[in-house]
Amino acid sequence: MSKYQDRAGLQVDGELALFVENRVLPPLGLDASRFWSSFAALLGEYAPRNRALLARRDELQAAIDGWHRARGKVAVDMPEYEGFLRAIGYIVPEPAPFAITTRNVDAEIATMAGPQLVVPVLNARFLLNAANARWGSLYDAYYGTDALDAPAARKGGYDVERGSAVIAAGRAFLDSAVPLAEGSWADWDGISPERALPALARPEQLVARRGDGHKGALLLVNNGLHIEIVIDHTHVIGATDKAGISDIILESALTTICDLEDSIAAVDAEDKIAAYANWLGLMRGDLTESFEKGGKILHRELAADREWTALDGGSLTLPGRSLLFIRNVGHLMTNPAILLADGREIPEGVMDAVITSAIAMQDLNGTGRHRNSRTGSIYIVKPKMHGPEEVAFTNDLFNAVEDLLGLARHTIKVGVMDEERRTSVNLAACIEAVKERIVFINTGFLDRTGDEIHTSMQAGPVIRKNAIKASPWISAYEARNVGIGLASGLSGKAQIGKGMWAAPDRMRDMLEQKIGHPRAGANTAWVPSPTAATLHATHYHGLDVFARQREIAEQPVPGLEPLLTIPLALGTNFSAEDVAEELDNNAQGLLGYVVRWIDQGVGCSKVPDINDVGLMEDRATLRISSQHMANWLLHGVATGEQVMDSLKRMAAKVDAQNAGDPLYEPMAGRWEESYAFRAACDLVFNGVEQPSGYTEPLLHAWRLKKKQAARQLETV
Repeated sequence: MSKYQDRAGLQVDGELALFVENRVLPPLGLDASRFWSSFAALLGEYAPRNRALLARRDELQAAIDGWHRARGKVAVDMPEYEGFLRAIGYIVPEPAPFAITTRNVDAEIATMAGPQLVVPVLNARFLLNAANARWGSLYDAYYGTDALDAPAARKGGYDVERGSAVIAAGRAFLDSAVPLAEGSWADWDGISPERALPALARPEQLVARRGDGHKGALLLVNNGLHIEIVIDHTHVIGATDKAGISDIILESALTTICDLEDSIAAVDAEDKIAAYANWLGLMRGDLTESFEKGGKILHRELAADREWTALDGGSLTLPGRSLLFIRNVGHLMTNPAILLADGREIPEGVMDAVITSAIAMQDLNGTGRHRNSRTGSIYIVKPKMHGPEEVAFTNDLFNAVEDLLGLARHTIKVGVMDEERRTSVNLAACIEAVKERIVFINTGFLDRTGDEIHTSMQAGPVIRKNAIKASPWISAYEARNVGIGLASGLSGKAQIGKGMWAAPDRMRDMLEQKIGHPRAGANTAWVPSPTAATLHATHYHGLDVFARQREIAEQPVPGLEPLLTIPLALGTNFSAEDVAEELDNNAQGLLGYVVRWIDQGVGCSKVPDINDVGLMEDRATLRISSQHMANWLLHGVATGEQVMDSLKRMAAKVDAQNAGDPLYEPMAGRWEESYAFRAACDLVFNGVEQPSGYTEPLLHAWRLKKKQAARQLETV
């Protein structure tokens, strides 16, 4: 088969054409010829508009660069600076007060508060684990992590001492979330609906049952989240428990974002087909995966819904799976999977919008084994949009996709990621641009800081990366996101989210710190694993987020000035030790991620940091690290020789950290042969020139070279 096949003037990769025509369209009853001709017509309008938006980004950045250069490295006069940004159209007028009108939103997004997972769509095992993380064992989460201040479990079977600590913590959780009218759950010795109902401080919390008092479960609810108390006197734990409780199951990851963007390496048609196929498997409900663990072959598939008997004798069914979003790519990248009539690559975000929506229709029309949206909606998270005109473009694009696929208007819902500076300063206008379909906003330190540095690259050297976390604009950014979201009517209709807890092995720290996200008014926040989702769910039992949102809605939204305060280090004389430490930290994190992205096509994994602490990293890590190094290089805080020395020393460290990986290709001493090392160098030394400081153009180019080299070796 020829690599490309003509479809209505588009040159479509042959395998992608077959995938769409044989697997996506037939269950929908869509004619392939009509689909491609409509797709080509859509591209005729939206590809030029997409390019114009990117040109506008460049125009604004050039104006900001010129303004800073003309002023020199002096403190920024805030009124003058804000006036300049308004004059060039970077800041737009605030819209009149409004409230979003999004309809047909599933409860997991609109009226429930709980954890959210983000999972790379190219990894079927991770996808299934995340989708099935709607329910998680609190006992397992306590037992297998450092969440408890107690000795770790000893190897070689069930550790009774550790188990006792877990049971005690579980009972303490029940005392907090579903308290008894008198006494503690630790003293409870008989658990049946007949005995539990009058014993509860709030009897209405008990909603259903399964089985009987000897082997079954009770279902309770608190702050909209369900708690399953499992009774099994034959279980190793239940047999020694006076109430027969063998586990406590929590409703955990209410929603999951299946990611086509920052957490994967998808650079061509081969990668995109694999990604789309996994999304199709989720929508059809037939995605499965088998793998070896502990010498056994394990099988994964999507969990079924959970069936209960309500207290009145009727049936109660609860979703067995997390509600799934799909995160498309942003406006910047193109992809060689489809060539336009003029020979240029398709805007990848447009391709994602059309194909992922078509795939999600298999959920809407009921051809799948399970239902994702029970309200008939498709949920797309759209990242890396700069300001309201780009958000409005997405709204128009989704209108066009709905028309192409024959969907009712606003079937496709949108999540707007507040991770670019021009979006942050115009957040209300961005929300208004999609007020009839928005279901999600959030914040994220890494990408947002990367754009902060790049936007003000010419203003002067920035402060150290850890210090940025405590700078005024960060707190203003976080508070404004929630305040503007609430003022725009998101509460009860959409999610207001917060960023990732990146350290999956530090669950005790997470339990202590991540309560800050619901306290800030976020009704969801990202966690790195299903286990973390179960632990983070306890925070939403301890705090009524929607009541907290009502309190915050009464407070004034912080103004623009702190948000516009650039984290500059003007007048700071960094010591040689400070410079070396900062360069090493950035270089090690950069290389540790890049080497897996370029050499193995892994876009998200647990990467050891410079102190050998495993952190869940995605592409945003590269953006902040590379932009920070590029900034210090530009302003003479560090020399090119110092940067290269750090990169080479940290390459050796990363090599040592990955010594146990049989697929790993060392970088140290292979400075020219290692595409990964060369990509990392490009990200730093060419960082100033990268559009908005994004890493994707260089990463994609080097990954394509790596794949081509691998194919050539296979043919030798």
